[in-house]
Amino acid sequence: MIDGPYEVLVLLGFLGTGLTAGVFFGFSAFVTRGLAALPAAQGVAAMNAINRAAVTPGFMVVFAGSAVLCVIIAVVTFVVWPDDGKTELLLGSALYLCGAFGITAVANVPRNEALAALVPDTPEAAAHWPVYVREWTRWNHLRTLASAAAAVMYVLALT
Repeated sequence: MIDGPYEVLVLLGFLGTGLTAGVFFGFSAFVTRGLAALPAAQGVAAMNAINRAAVTPGFMVVFAGSAVLCVIIAVVTFVVWPDDGKTELLLGSALYLCGAFGITAVANVPRNEALAALVPDTPEAAAHWPVYVREWTRWNHLRTLASAAAAVMYVLALT
């Protein structure tokens, strides 16, 4: 069984990956759907405002801090190599690092940057908006699933 400081690390990893999954789920479940229902100019402007507002210390501590915790958990797992939970711990760390943090870096952020470069009231923005929403949301679904699966793996490691 995992206990002591290592247990605290895994619990924090669970909390961080679970909170991140919740944020991503909110976007997939209703935020992007609501934005997609707006006229393109309003949707583009609103999403750009959300993307700027998202980079706050509170969210970044949870999102990036969870990535740091996942790295620490993976390294400690390799060093300690516990009898119980090692597969779940390594899988949970990999799911979050690749499936949440990695997808954000290679799929969602580049789309956000491309959207930010558009002027909302232009035909170019109107044409790009439905494509952006469809692609961004697809990648967000994957981030949601990966973050939630990471949280589940950490819980399984503790049981």
